[in-house]
Amino acid sequence: QFTIYVRDKGRDLQSLKESVDMGYVGVIAYTRGKRFSADEIFPYEKDGSDAYDVIEWISKQEWCNGSVGMYGGSYNGFTQWAALKKVHPALKTIVPYVANRPGMGLPMENNVFINPNYEWSFYVGNNKYLDTIAGNDRQRFRKMMFNWWNSGVAYDKMDSIDGTPNRLFQRWISHPDFDSYWQNMAPYKDEFANIKIPVLAFDGYYNDSQNSSLYFLREVQKYNPQAQVYLIIGPYGHFGTQIGGEKVINDYQVDSNSLIDIKNITYQWFDYILKDGIKPEFLKNRINYEVMGANEWRSASSFDKMSNGSLKMYLTNNKTGNFYLLKNAKPRERGFLKQEVDFADRENSNNDYYPDPIVRTEIDTSNGFIFISEPLTEPMLINGSFTGRIKASINKKDMDIGLTLYEVLPSGEYFHLSYYIGRASYAKDITQRHLLRPEKIENIPFSNTNLVSKKLSIGSRLLIVLNVNKNPFSQLNYGTGKEVTKESIQDAGEPLKIKWYNDSFVEIPIWK
Repeated sequence: QFTIYVRDKGRDLQSLKESVDMGYVGVIAYTRGKRFSADEIFPYEKDGSDAYDVIEWISKQEWCNGSVGMYGGSYNGFTQWAALKKVHPALKTIVPYVANRPGMGLPMENNVFINPNYEWSFYVGNNKYLDTIAGNDRQRFRKMMFNWWNSGVAYDKMDSIDGTPNRLFQRWISHPDFDSYWQNMAPYKDEFANIKIPVLAFDGYYNDSQNSSLYFLREVQKYNPQAQVYLIIGPYGHFGTQIGGEKVINDYQVDSNSLIDIKNITYQWFDYILKDGIKPEFLKNRINYEVMGANEWRSASSFDKMSNGSLKMYLTNNKTGNFYLLKNAKPRERGFLKQEVDFADRENSNNDYYPDPIVRTEIDTSNGFIFISEPLTEPMLINGSFTGRIKASINKKDMDIGLTLYEVLPSGEYFHLSYYIGRASYAKDITQRHLLRPEKIENIPFSNTNLVSKKLSIGSRLLIVLNVNKNPFSQLNYGTGKEVTKESIQDAGEPLKIKWYNDSFVEIPIWK
């Protein structure tokens, strides 16, 4: 395991003993700057080349037979993929759980910087071990977010609100494009074609960094379709995935079959790859996923094969009760819905998208637009990641968009399925910003949403919430076209005026 989390007095030692109990030599290496390293701590930046050097050292030890495997979750998942940027000959397999992909998930999601990673930079960067005092002080950072929000100062001044300089935060926000800074941290584009070793990944439908983790798998499948890449995914969160699931996540009681013995499967995999053992029985195919509501596991040969059809549904301007119709047929006449968002207003927030709780009795109808389908006449599975295209015109040069997908149960409750948050100016190219043309109709594609599998029953409806992202929990895009981190409430100007056109659509992968 190659990790930034130094816990050498307990947890790390226990995991090493587990490796020994399973018939392996266990090694934990700490990233540059941690423990006895004299270097400064810069997460992500050197881990690929450093992992290569660590594997080189391991491979030359008398207790090593020349075969090395890596495993672990979150940051430890990232370091495994970083090690594949230049694969050491002794590295035979990796088993990443909920792997991070810096620049894609955290600290920014689809080029929008989000705040949950803010305190993490102190937690891992303040000393050679872990700053648990800062890392556990949630009230300090929650207060900071709301003080920043209420003050209206620019995003790059957030650490002045906290009162403590945050060097890593400042380093990250200076790279709003998915540029060479982020690209160099892990395999990128055709570098995935060089990944020949087998991979077993674990992830969760409600893992905050799922789009990071699955990005790696999708890119391997794209550039090297023959690669032995396997996935096990179910109704888990970021931490829950790493222990094989939890009975309750965000107040939702999961199916009993979804809980797995992740350690056992991990070592079965190592035995299979490193000791010519038997492939874990759990792996029926490349993609192995639990169907929420059906209490069963299914498998597919690829992400695309999870579905055998799709629902293309248009965000119409036809009202039905308090909502608008989500329809299969494209509207015959172009129309639009108007929305205004005042960025100088701090009384109201937009875009309540986070899946906590997963099942709720009501949703926020105070702003944005809500689109609902007719009741389903037959059961079906939603299987995969929803995508789509928004058509809109605005009076400014940019905006951050949020979409949330729900199932409306026959009981009237709302089951959170997936969401998207992203910056319109990066929708077509995350590596380079392309500003919108004021008052011109723009095509804004979106993807990179959380993959999910859920059985929908007869009588259920699909529901989409469309909104602008404006809240204390992420960067605030005022739409001037300037660097967003430097925009402040002085840049609010007139409210953002949007026309959402009725030929906007979502495409939802299904299995009939």
